[in-house]
Amino acid sequence: MLFKRKLYDKLLQWRQECNGTKSLFIEGARRIGKSTVAEEFARSEYRSYLLIDFNDASEVVKDAFQNYLQDLDTFFMILSTEYGTTLYPGESLIIFDEIQQYPKARQSIKKLVKDGRYHYIETGSLVSIKENVQNITIPSEERKIKMYPMDFEEFCWALGEEAMVQYIRTCFDNKTPLAEKLHSKAMLLFRQYLVVGGMPQSLVAYLENNRSFQKSDEEKRDILALYRDDIMKIGSRYQSRVLSIFDQIPAFLSQHEKRVILSDVEEGATFSKFNDTFFWLDNSMIANECFNCTDPNVGLSLNEDRTYLKCYMGDTGLLVSHAFTEAEIETEGLYKQLILGRLSVNEGMIFENAVMQALVSNGYKPFFYTHYNREKHRNDIEIDFIISNKSKTRYKIYPIEVKSTEKYSTTSLERFIEKFENRIGQAYVIHTKNLRVAEKIIYIPAYMTMCL
Repeated sequence: MLFKRKLYDKLLQWRQECNGTKSLFIEGARRIGKSTVAEEFARSEYRSYLLIDFNDASEVVKDAFQNYLQDLDTFFMILSTEYGTTLYPGESLIIFDEIQQYPKARQSIKKLVKDGRYHYIETGSLVSIKENVQNITIPSEERKIKMYPMDFEEFCWALGEEAMVQYIRTCFDNKTPLAEKLHSKAMLLFRQYLVVGGMPQSLVAYLENNRSFQKSDEEKRDILALYRDDIMKIGSRYQSRVLSIFDQIPAFLSQHEKRVILSDVEEGATFSKFNDTFFWLDNSMIANECFNCTDPNVGLSLNEDRTYLKCYMGDTGLLVSHAFTEAEIETEGLYKQLILGRLSVNEGMIFENAVMQALVSNGYKPFFYTHYNREKHRNDIEIDFIISNKSKTRYKIYPIEVKSTEKYSTTSLERFIEKFENRIGQAYVIHTKNLRVAEKIIYIPAYMTMCL
């Protein structure tokens, strides 16, 4: 089952702009569909293609990279013969799949692109981890692009709801609420997305089994087991720390502040000691990190506090399966409660994770903000996310609060607006209700996060 992915248009753009002068590196977490979209693109847009999966490439193929890169006529003859595919200059694509498994192939890109006969796409994960780049020269003839799990819009496309997402976008652009019945339908779609998530295998299992959340959950647990296996392959120096943080992501997010408390992981732990841990989780794209910004101003990253962070799962559907055991889901009917909006605990972390996921897939690097009131001995301002328009001449920040319940307060956001009014482009509350425009805040339903 093939799904329409937004990345496909970026592949078309790459071919048009580069036309063989650069390879394209698709980077992303395991099992998000990198190989599938690359092969679909190759099949549809080229006369022929080769896909070399370095998880199981033959010794003949590896030997070609070792011994015949100085003789490219022989090199291509070996690949063409091994895969039984005729290659046509300017009309064939060669895909290096899971290239982190064979760094020598990545280094060869410089020579292959210079040769100019064919086009090249690389796919991989963990591409910046030391053991995957040591002893090789990273080619400058490489354009890198990140791929993420399916977003809510892609999920709706898969369910045949193209008209619905277009209607949502139109309402967002016009700042008008959806018709109430359609708002209810859109929220139901969004809650399905929270449960199933954006991993293609989970969605396939869901659709092919009469929308079975159980079958979807089984696929997600297989993916979580795969991620855990990847962690177990890390050098022993920080393997246990990565596993500890990974396993405790749901616990951190279920707390009020949702930030990582290292003392819960290891007694006397410091963030400098966990640098490699958070680098690995971020680089693997299994998790999305969000740092505290101490002074929301020009260049949010210039004022980030890397010792004060929140760690979200890269896919919200995986978070749901990661947070609850199979027994909890079955005996307590958690999926039914979440779909119907009746989950009494942990719904806030699920909504907030989904918003973070949407912002990241839209190209933002979100931050959060807290202000400690010394007189009250507590935080009196807590903003879930801050993004910026990245403009160098008219820089503005956009604070976002996420609310998963019907009744809530916006006191923190109002204080933030008062404190930083001149810096703010627009303030948003993302909630479960319909769109509403107030004097200083726009309230949008959670499914509209994709429009930001």
